[in-house]
Amino acid sequence: MKYVPKMYKKTIFDIPYEKLSKENIKCLVFDLDNTIALIDDKVPSKEVLELFKKINKDFDVFILSNNHRGKRVSKFAKELGCRSQAFALKPFTRGLRKIVKLTNYKKEEMAIIGDQLVTDIYAGTRFGIKTILVDPMAEKDLWITKYNRIRENKKFKKYKEKNLFERGKYYE
Repeated sequence: MKYVPKMYKKTIFDIPYEKLSKENIKCLVFDLDNTIALIDDKVPSKEVLELFKKINKDFDVFILSNNHRGKRVSKFAKELGCRSQAFALKPFTRGLRKIVKLTNYKKEEMAIIGDQLVTDIYAGTRFGIKTILVDPMAEKDLWITKYNRIRENKKFKKYKEKNLFERGKYYE
């Protein structure tokens, strides 16, 4: 099931990072827009800054964004004390391959965290790493994401009918 995440949580604050560490996950790859920040945010929130300060101690953290505005992505990464890759073209795995080349992590040591089934989760599944879905922070999306949400809603409906996965039913 290429669109079904291994874990589903409401927000990035609900993810059991200690559990991931015990599972030998060493590299966390976060989506930016609507996962760790609203699309109009210029800087990370205090809560996100605090979270990243904690997780940076135990994980090598990256922001992997389809956003073509590299300055915004790199600014967030700098403020959050992590590295970044803009214009990742998810669901293609180019950005994830670059991270592996840069770090030499094995796929079983990596997890991707994002708010979209058809980009973040599909990219992680295609690449063979742990996938973690979170709900979008807001309904406002980039124009291209609106098309992805239509496809995503069809996937949610299909998986709910098959009793595989349902929006709002969180699990680890």
